[in-house]
Amino acid sequence: MERSKALTALSALAHDTRLDLVRLLVPHGDAGMTAGEIARHLGLGPSRLSFHLSALEQAGLIRSRKLARNVIYSVDAAGLGRMMSYLLNDCCLDHPEIRAACTCAPAPAGQFPSAVGMAKT
Repeated sequence: MERSKALTALSALAHDTRLDLVRLLVPHGDAGMTAGEIARHLGLGPSRLSFHLSALEQAGLIRSRKLARNVIYSVDAAGLGRMMSYLLNDCCLDHPEIRAACTCAPAPAGQFPSAVGMAKT
């Protein structure tokens, strides 16, 4: 990943609502969520949600697709992975202590941290 793209992605995540949005979308995988579902979960109005979705999409961290009259948003796992890889490999030079600190026990299959109750305005 180029430095400028990594900085754009990191900047997009440096906001509590956008970080909550990514956390909400990750467990839904490619199925994603509609904008209305996201708005209800996060307690955001349409224009505010649109602003945050746009920032994350431009940063390459989420993607959208049209399905009938709905727009479905999902995490771009490859984009998120490239940003993390940039941090670990390019910035931290794959330092073993840093990499070890990033390791955590995997959640049981189908179990992810709850994104419920993360309402932001």
